[in-house]
Amino acid sequence: MKFAHRLQPLQANVFADMDRAKAKAQAAGREIIDLSLGSSDLPASEIAIAAMEAALRDPSTHSYALFESTKFFRSAVATHYTQRYGVAVDPETEVLPLIGCQEGTAHLPLTLLNPGDIALLQDPSYPSHTGGVYLAGGEIYRMPLLAENEFLPVLSEIPAQTLQKARMMVLSYPHNPTTAIAPLSFFQTAVAFCQQHDLVLVHDFPYADMVFDGSPSPPSVLQADPEKTVSIEFFTFSKSYNMGGFRLGYAIGNAALIGALRQVKAVIDFNQYRGIMRGAIAALEGDRASIQATVQTFQKRRDTLISALHNIGWPVPTPPATLYVWAKLPDPWQEDSISFAVQLVEASGVAVSPGAGFGTSGEGYIRLALVREPEVLQAAVEKIAAFMRSVV
Repeated sequence: MKFAHRLQPLQANVFADMDRAKAKAQAAGREIIDLSLGSSDLPASEIAIAAMEAALRDPSTHSYALFESTKFFRSAVATHYTQRYGVAVDPETEVLPLIGCQEGTAHLPLTLLNPGDIALLQDPSYPSHTGGVYLAGGEIYRMPLLAENEFLPVLSEIPAQTLQKARMMVLSYPHNPTTAIAPLSFFQTAVAFCQQHDLVLVHDFPYADMVFDGSPSPPSVLQADPEKTVSIEFFTFSKSYNMGGFRLGYAIGNAALIGALRQVKAVIDFNQYRGIMRGAIAALEGDRASIQATVQTFQKRRDTLISALHNIGWPVPTPPATLYVWAKLPDPWQEDSISFAVQLVEASGVAVSPGAGFGTSGEGYIRLALVREPEVLQAAVEKIAAFMRSVV
């Protein structure tokens, strides 16, 4: 049996690799503390659940959800976005429902890239960003995100010959996995750069609300490009509203890009169930109390995990946002985060994500997700400390 060449670069995936390591450890009798996935363990809000429950009894929601039937959802998204970010949005041409952000970031390259075209991606970056480019036959130029640059790419370092073949740039702030936040001034610079070089600016925005310590909400890329000249943004209900399993998100931005992505979706899916969209609207239109409670929960977990790591002599910076801690590994694992993660789960049952799985610049780090209660996080760090002592 012969398979397409496009599958070759997809053989390595950080989540799939860790899933196999977790299964092996579990088969050996280890109790797993899984901090490798950013899948919230908190429930969706009661207002969203009630709306979805009611929709289940409404047979009008049981048929295919073609584009025109999603107008109620698109209109609610446009209103919410304008109220929050002050940017006018046309729900007919500038909003598209998605089955999660990952679907959008994976499918958009199919609309932009011909074989050999280049996408400018953050390094490290979320796996679907690279996967979508490979599926489209594109090539990747990796923009290193380094601590000394506050995990922002240095756009002036991109070679001119690369820019001649580049068609798109993908950004994501607050950033997974580094947890960095980008200021509006950076997005303004990025928009101008993309306008100058005829690039589409893609912003993956799942952590729009997940910022700590009372910090202001991070900017949307469309605040730097209110005319939507080059930009498209992806939002998911997985993080802010704890609806990861419901798989709902949306794209918002440049009408031509939305139209092109709609063409791709038309041959792949009929959108998400409208009852889930009703739940999402209830969440959008409700007060922000549930979001604030979620943020406070994850901030408490962050503080517990950081304190525990400091107590074992691991000076990890305090993340300002997201659901993660981005921890630089001590010696002797600086050059092999995958071995550290695999050995850790096999020896202790604690699963983390190796930084190398997110890109070359992620090597030497691990990502820990704040998806368990404080006492479990404390126990996980104790197990990590015991593992590190046993191999030094």
